[in-house]
Amino acid sequence: MSNATLLEQWREIAYNTETDKRQLERFWAEYFNIEKEIYIQLLETPDVEVRGSVKELAEKFELPVLTMVGFLDGVNDSLQKKNPIEEMTEDTEVALALDKELLYKNMVDAKADWLYELPQWESIFDEDTRRQLYLEQKKSGTVRKEKKVGRNEPCPCESGKKYKQCCGRKA
Repeated sequence: MSNATLLEQWREIAYNTETDKRQLERFWAEYFNIEKEIYIQLLETPDVEVRGSVKELAEKFELPVLTMVGFLDGVNDSLQKKNPIEEMTEDTEVALALDKELLYKNMVDAKADWLYELPQWESIFDEDTRRQLYLEQKKSGTVRKEKKVGRNEPCPCESGKKYKQCCGRKA
């Protein structure tokens, strides 16, 4: 039996660099379908906190324990209260209390359109709210550079001098 935690075991399978590329792609395609089915169930009643041990939740969603661990790893940043995923065992009690806005934004950030376009979102947020959350998330990753002051432009310190003769000389 391995001394690795459940999360380490999951990550060893999911992110194994020695696995054949096609095999890994099949693994992730299958996982994303499983993930989608779990989210469909959770978003049907988004305000209900799902609780239980890791093993109980795996049984509830009819999954192997390690697949449930992968789901818990992925959803953890979108919960109202994070679960102790680093050291959890099959008997660790976990809760899935979704922070709906954060979950939606994290799905957008992950470019998981198969998740943020689920029809269940329509009963949670209206179209304008979904669009607003989408844009907020997209803008949060955008870095905007301020316009640089040209060397012959007036100095922003309002001295009346050209930038190159004033603050530009200090730079």
